[in-house]
Amino acid sequence: MKADLPVTEPQRLDWWKAMDIYGRIRAARAGRPLFLLHDGPPYANGAIHLGTALNKVLKDFIVKSKTMAGFDSPYVPGWDCHGLPIEIKVDQMLGPQKAGLDAAEIRKRCQAYARDNVELQKRGFERLGVFGQWNDPYLTMSPRYEAAIAEQILAFLQAGYAYRGLRAVYWCIHDRTALAEAEVEYKEHESPTVWVRYRYAGGKLPAELAAKADARELAAAVWTTTPWTLPASVALAFHPELEYVAVRSRSGATLLLAAARLEAVSDALGEGWSREDAIARFRGSEMEGVRFAHPWLEREEPAVMANYITTDQGSGIVHTAPGHGAEDFSTGEKYKLPVLCPVDAEGRFFGPESRPFEGQPIFAANPAIVAHLRAIGALLAEAPLRHSYPHCWRCHNPVIFRATEQWFIGLDRAPAGAGASLRQRALAAIAGVRWQPAWGEERIRQMVAERPDWCSSRQRVWGVPIPVLACTQCGGVLRDAATDRRIVEVFATQGADAWFTQPPEAFLAPGAQCAACGGSRFMQERDIVDVWFESGCSQAAVLRPQAEGGFGLPFPADLYLEGGDQYRGWFQSSLLVAVGTRGAAPYRQTLTHGWVVDTQGRTMHKSLGNAIEPDAIVGAHGADILRLWVASSDFREEVSLSPDLLQRVAEAYRKLRNTLRYLLGNLHGFAPERDALPLPELAPLDRRLLAETARMALDVEHEYAEFGFHRAYRRLADFCAVELSAVYLDVLKDRLYASAPGDAARRSAQTALWKVLGALVRLAAPLAAFTAEEVWQQMLASGWAESNAASVHLETYAPVRPWLELQTEAEDARWRLWFAWRELAMKALEEARRQKRLGSGLEARLELCAPAEEAAPLEAARDLLAALCIVSQVEVTALAGGATREAKVHRAGGAKCERCWNYKPEVGTLEAYPSLCSRCVQALDAMGLATAH
Repeated sequence: MKADLPVTEPQRLDWWKAMDIYGRIRAARAGRPLFLLHDGPPYANGAIHLGTALNKVLKDFIVKSKTMAGFDSPYVPGWDCHGLPIEIKVDQMLGPQKAGLDAAEIRKRCQAYARDNVELQKRGFERLGVFGQWNDPYLTMSPRYEAAIAEQILAFLQAGYAYRGLRAVYWCIHDRTALAEAEVEYKEHESPTVWVRYRYAGGKLPAELAAKADARELAAAVWTTTPWTLPASVALAFHPELEYVAVRSRSGATLLLAAARLEAVSDALGEGWSREDAIARFRGSEMEGVRFAHPWLEREEPAVMANYITTDQGSGIVHTAPGHGAEDFSTGEKYKLPVLCPVDAEGRFFGPESRPFEGQPIFAANPAIVAHLRAIGALLAEAPLRHSYPHCWRCHNPVIFRATEQWFIGLDRAPAGAGASLRQRALAAIAGVRWQPAWGEERIRQMVAERPDWCSSRQRVWGVPIPVLACTQCGGVLRDAATDRRIVEVFATQGADAWFTQPPEAFLAPGAQCAACGGSRFMQERDIVDVWFESGCSQAAVLRPQAEGGFGLPFPADLYLEGGDQYRGWFQSSLLVAVGTRGAAPYRQTLTHGWVVDTQGRTMHKSLGNAIEPDAIVGAHGADILRLWVASSDFREEVSLSPDLLQRVAEAYRKLRNTLRYLLGNLHGFAPERDALPLPELAPLDRRLLAETARMALDVEHEYAEFGFHRAYRRLADFCAVELSAVYLDVLKDRLYASAPGDAARRSAQTALWKVLGALVRLAAPLAAFTAEEVWQQMLASGWAESNAASVHLETYAPVRPWLELQTEAEDARWRLWFAWRELAMKALEEARRQKRLGSGLEARLELCAPAEEAAPLEAARDLLAALCIVSQVEVTALAGGATREAKVHRAGGAKCERCWNYKPEVGTLEAYPSLCSRCVQALDAMGLATAH
C-alpha cells in the first residue's frame, strides 16, 4: 500500500468519475433524512486559491460526514459569473477593440471568459476530492438563474421595496459605477485637510454673539478632508446640543467653533487660544438659519442642525454637500437644500459650480483648490492627514459619494398591509437562525439594523439588467403582472442577453399601457443589478422544485458555510432577498471560517508573495495532505499554513496510513465468514480494544455532527498513533506473530482488528477521502469489507455502539487498574534500558509491588499483564498497608525462545525442541512444521 498520492489520486478520480460516485451516493441515500448545505458561489475569475480550497474542502467534510451518518446530503456547487472584475479583465483583453463592440458582443466575451474560469476552478475542486453535482452546477449567468434574478427583482418592485431615486451613493470613479456598502473596504489614505473661513452673510445671531462680535469680521471655521467637495457645499451644519464659542484670531477675524475643540483648533491654526479667550458662548441650535458666504462662489449657505456632528476632529462645524455624502444628503432632504454634484462618472469636475476647476480630476484638483483658498484669503490652515478612507473592494481605488439616480431597495419599506418593514422582518428572521460562532448573530444584526437603503443598480454591461420598462412619454415605470411574467419567460429561454438584443415589444404583454399617462411605447432600463443581489438569489434559483426552474432542493437550507466577510455579503444579501420574497431566512444555521494566513498572521495573497497555491501542495504531497491540513485546523479562527506545517501534517498522515497498512497486513489469511469469532468470545484485551474503538468512534461522529473537524481529526489521529499503534498493536504482535494461523488467540486478535479497520476506514473517509477509498478497495478485494458497497463513500458509520457492552463496569475498572500499572511498569523498563540493565523488554521480569487490595486482581492477571507490558514474566508482591505502588525490573528467568523471543523456564528442557518454548512448539505442530532439533 504505497502512498504516492500525487500519482494515485488522479487515478482514483477517474474511477470515481467513471462510476458516477455522486450519482451513486444520491441513489443510495434516496428517501433518507435530508441535510442540505447550500453552496455559496465563488467568483469565476482565476484558478482556485487556498481560501477557496479551504472553503470547498470544509463543505466536502460536511457533506461526506452527513452522508456517512446516513443522511441524504446533496451538494450543488455554484459560481458567481457576472460582475465588474470579469468585465474589466475582458476590457483589458479587448483593448482598443472594445470601442467597436456593442453591449451584446461584450457580454458574449465576458460569458466565454467566465465559462473558461468555471471549468478551471471546477477541475481544481474536483482534484481535491470534493464530490458534487459537477455536471450541472448552478451558474448565475445561466438562463434559468437569470430568470430567477429577474423574478426576484420584479417581486421586490411589486411589493414596493424597490424604487428609483436620487441619492448620494458610493461611486467608483475608476470603474464608473455605483457601489453598495458591502462593496466598500476601508484602507489608510492620505488626504489634504484644510481649515476654511466661511464669512457671516446675514441672519439673526445668538444674543451674546451679536453683542460682542463685529459681524463684519465674523466667520465659521470649517475643517474638511475633501477640499474637492467645496464646490458642492450648500450649507454649514452645527450640532444643536453642542456649545460653541467665538474667538478672535490674530488676523482680526472672529471665528466660530465648538467649545470642545478650542485647544485643538488653536494648535492647528497656531493661535495659542485658551478657554478664557472665548468672547461669546452659545448653543448650536441658536445658529439655525444664519447664513454664511461660500468661500469663492456667489452663494449663501444656511446654518442647519445635524446630530451626527462630533468633537473628535475638526471644528464642530461641517460644510454640507448633499451631492457628496449620505448624511449630507439626508440633511439636504430635511432642509430642502439643492443637490449639487458637479462631478461626472469619471471623477472630473463639470458645470458652472466647479469653476475655476472645470475639467480637472477631483483628487488631482485638491492642490489647486487649496491654492485658490489661500489666494482669496479663505484658507486658515492646511495639513496632510492619514486616515481610514473608503476604497472599492474590487479595484482598491478610493471611492467618493456622488448623487445620481439609482435603483434602491428600501429596507424601511413594507408591502401594503404587511405592517413590518423589510428591515424589521429580516431582524426577526435573524433571531431564528443558529449562528456559528455565536457572535455572528450580533454582527449581522447590527449590520442589517444600521445599513442604509440598498443601492442595487450598477452602470456596467456584464450582469442581469434591471428588467424595467419605462414609458417614453412620461418616464413612469410600467407595472404590469403579465409583462413581468413575459420578461421572466424570455430570460428563462433566451437568457438576459435578450434584453440587449430584443426591442421593448419583445417583453410587453398584449395591451400593456402606462398607468400614469396611458402611453404604449416603452424603453428598457440599461442599469444592471448589483451582483450581491444576484448571489442572494441563489436560494430562489436552486432551492425550489425542478418544475419551477430550480434544482429540486427544499427551502430553506440547513446550512450556509462561508468566510467571515459574508456577514456583509452573501449571508446578508441572501437573507434580505429571501425575507423579501419568501418571508423567511434561507438557512437554518450558518457557519463561518477564517482567513488563511502565514506564520506571521498575514493573510495569504499573491501581492505579498506569501501565497501557497493548492496545485503546488497537491502536486508535491497529494490532496489528502491538503485535506488533513484543513481537518487539523480550527477553521473558526484564522487558519495558518507554512511549508513546515505541511510537513508536520504529512508526517501525521504517514502515521495514520501506517496504522491502516498494519491492520490490512495482519488480516492476511483471515476470512471473516470462516475465521471471525463471536464478539463476546474474544480475548479480554480484544474486547477492550473494541470498546475503546467504539468510544473513539462515537466521539468522532459527535464532532462531525457539530462540525468540530479539528477535534474529530485529533481524536482519530491520537487513537491511531497512541492508543492503537503504541499500545494495542504493540501488545498484539506476540499473539499475531507467534500463534498458529488458526489459533483461537490469533483469530480473536484478527477479529478485533477486522472490526477496528472497518470502523476506522469509514471514520477517516470524510477527511482522507482518497486514502480511505484505497483501503476500502483492498478490503473489498480481500473479502474483508462488511458490505459489497462499491465505494467507502456509499457506506455508513460502523454500528459500534453494541461494542460498549463487551465491557462491564467491573471489567472496565480492572482495565483502568491494569493500565495504571502498565504506565508505571513502562517507566521502570525505560529507566532500566537507560541504565543498560537490559535491551528488549522481553528480557525483563517485572515485580509489581502492590497494596494488598490490588495484589489479588494483579495476581490473577499475571499472564495478561506480561502481555500488556511486553515482558516475559510478571510476579506480584503484596505490600503492607499504606505502601505505594512500585514496579521493579529484574532479569527474566529461563532462556530465550528463538521463535517468540520470550524467556521461559522450559526453553532448553524440551529434548526434541531445545531452543523453543512450549507455546511455539504447539504452534509449529498446528502448522505441521515442527521438526526434531
